[in-house]
Amino acid sequence: MGLPAPIARAAGRATSRLLRLAGRNASQLPGRVALALDSQLLASLAPGLAEGAVVVCGTNGKTTTTNVIARACQEAGFSVDCNWRGANMLAGITSAMLYDKGADWAVMEADELSCVHVLPQLKPRWLVLLNLFRDQLDRAGEIDHVQDCLVEALAASPGTGLIVCGDDPLSVGVARRAHAAGTEVLAFGIDEELPPPPDRVPEARFCQVCGAELGYEWRAYAQLGAFACPACDFARPPLAWRAKAIDVSPKGVSFEVRDGEDRPLAEVSAGFGGTYMVYNLLGAFAAASLMGVSPEAFNRALAGYDPKNGRLQHYRLRGREIVLNLAKNPTGFNQNISLMLADERPKAAFFVINDDYNDGKDISWIWDVDFERLAGEAEAGRLRVVAGGHRANDVQVRMKYAGMRAPIALTVAEALAALEGAGSSGAPAGSDAAELEPLYVLCNYSALWPAKAELDREAEAL
Repeated sequence: MGLPAPIARAAGRATSRLLRLAGRNASQLPGRVALALDSQLLASLAPGLAEGAVVVCGTNGKTTTTNVIARACQEAGFSVDCNWRGANMLAGITSAMLYDKGADWAVMEADELSCVHVLPQLKPRWLVLLNLFRDQLDRAGEIDHVQDCLVEALAASPGTGLIVCGDDPLSVGVARRAHAAGTEVLAFGIDEELPPPPDRVPEARFCQVCGAELGYEWRAYAQLGAFACPACDFARPPLAWRAKAIDVSPKGVSFEVRDGEDRPLAEVSAGFGGTYMVYNLLGAFAAASLMGVSPEAFNRALAGYDPKNGRLQHYRLRGREIVLNLAKNPTGFNQNISLMLADERPKAAFFVINDDYNDGKDISWIWDVDFERLAGEAEAGRLRVVAGGHRANDVQVRMKYAGMRAPIALTVAEALAALEGAGSSGAPAGSDAAELEPLYVLCNYSALWPAKAELDREAEAL
């Protein structure tokens, strides 16, 4: 039996203060200490929320979507508890709630497997399910296991509704099962044909109900699109929020949001992202609107959105633009490759892959990334690549088979030195330093924060 909640909460707060005094990250350990004393502490904290909670999960895009929802709530005048930095397991979410003084909303990102622990305690009003892809197979297993965990989590929190990406067959598979058990389900998705994507359907080729191969009117990327089974009634559900008039460019995304009756609700635009960001922002809009956030407040939040959390974070260092982003599975990498190819400038890329516990020890997934799409740019002298991370040699071999040479670097500074020492900067002869080729730094989980810390230090030193 755990100690009373006030004692556990006090211990967690004390841990947080000590970590902050020591200049250490306090996003996980305070929650672990508190939960060791009271495993149900989150359930004791949740009733203090005036309006309730919203949880965001999915393989890709959780942190950005969560932060956008939370910022939009703040723009609308609500007070918010949020795990801004993405500490998305039970301990991280508990840490974010330790100092709650009666916030209106909690907006929390949750790891898909952790939802089975988080939802029964937090009992959120809504769970936002963005997408499901194969990820961290040695920890998460195959996708059907993740789906089972999400269905179980929703069953343990019967008052929680599901806001689901209706274009993703795997997420819709969860929604159908949850709805059959009584969960309210609302879907969002893209409601117009997009140009054919260059990537493959890496998973979810087959119907979640009968196993027949799915058909598509069109695909946005990976398995997301207007799908339907030719042998049964499994298909994209009716959409409560629809994205139309979509424009995706290197400068960002814009689209019109319409409701289930095709009536216009809002114009949304952001200066970042690709096609995948349309889904993230549409899911964020759907949740925020149900939380009482106006379209005007939502767009104000996007206009000032600068999370500085390593997701599409831009730097200007040594006369060179540097773009830092998370890429932790084949779909995430393929979308980053699409962003790079949309940038028509000569460019460089630093691919950093670690194999720590939170990354997954099995990195065989790098062979499912379509790095070959970059080979033409490299052959034309418009792209140079550098390999990094604990598994730099594996990345180097993967680049070799994709037709690209990749020297190894341990840090961003070493990657820049390798690029500068190799000769051409990508800038035309006689140009100034401001025209050096941009560098895309793409990291998986444990590699992201060291790269961000390095870039932050150099930016602060300027």
